[in-house]
Amino acid sequence: MLARSILVTALLVAAHSAAHAQAKDDTIAAPVLRAQVTVESDIVRVGDMVENAGTAAQIAIYRSPDLGTTGTLPTAQVISVLQAHQVIGVETRDIKAVTVTRLARLIDAKEIESQVAHAIEHRSGLGDAANLSLTFDRDVQDLRLDAWNNGALQATATRYEPRSGRFDVTFEINNDVNSVRTKLRFTGVAVEMLDAAVLTRNVDRGDVLKGSDVVIERRPKAEVGVDAATRGHAVGMQVRRSLRAGQALHTADVSKPDLVQKDDNVTLIYESAGIYLTARGKAVDAGTEGDTVTVLNLQSKRTITGTVVGRDQVAISIITPRYSTADAETEAPVSVASRNNAPNSKAE
Repeated sequence: MLARSILVTALLVAAHSAAHAQAKDDTIAAPVLRAQVTVESDIVRVGDMVENAGTAAQIAIYRSPDLGTTGTLPTAQVISVLQAHQVIGVETRDIKAVTVTRLARLIDAKEIESQVAHAIEHRSGLGDAANLSLTFDRDVQDLRLDAWNNGALQATATRYEPRSGRFDVTFEINNDVNSVRTKLRFTGVAVEMLDAAVLTRNVDRGDVLKGSDVVIERRPKAEVGVDAATRGHAVGMQVRRSLRAGQALHTADVSKPDLVQKDDNVTLIYESAGIYLTARGKAVDAGTEGDTVTVLNLQSKRTITGTVVGRDQVAISIITPRYSTADAETEAPVSVASRNNAPNSKAE
């Protein structure tokens, strides 16, 4: 009988302790309103707004703000909506309003353009991505995606038509949430650009370009070609033909400045086998170093050709006649001894 009484007493003490612990847990787990809420989906649930929401946590109560934006709700309105779903006794802790932010992945327009350029670079003769200018069929703006799109942009389909310059690129983005991949497609026209030396003024044939005459501009490769002149190559060079302001210079448009000008007085240099002679001449045409020009020898009044070797200097080659052995033997005089010893053709 005594043992039974002890057992009953123990059970009562245990029950009292469990009830006390449960009451204590209930106090700790009281629902509390959050002042700041972040969500990834397009629905705001009770569990997003209230800590310790219990079984009501999955109840949807609001639509989320737009991707990457934040909305504000008055506390009184939130409590009213919670009570309508039988969520009562929520502590507000004097919160006046609740802010709700919808998380998003932001892909800015510059990144999109860069990804497309890298997808089509070096295709069908295209150059580096950095030299491609893209015009999209639809204006590309900063793109906001659901935050669970955490994978890299991967080009899965790429087409480029060199004649029209049109491109068509499709990207896919992996995620850790589900097997569905987000697809993004971009179309437009790509033009390869080059740095070209462009004239700032009209120039005539023979003009020497100064630094202020040339600027660098990005021009389509199809316009300037593969032989576009650089600014460093153009400044200080002489123009071979008349050009208009705004024209891109080609390497064939410029050359080294003429060292001999037409009608200039020049020094004619004759040099051969240790002989060095000079004479006065007059240039019939102009030329730069290495060019063959026609000059008038003012002493002999003869027109000759030579090679420009310096400022107002023309080298004249002296051609030394060469004779073959046969020519030498033919032209050599017959000696007296040979003539006296010649056989007599008359029979005695």
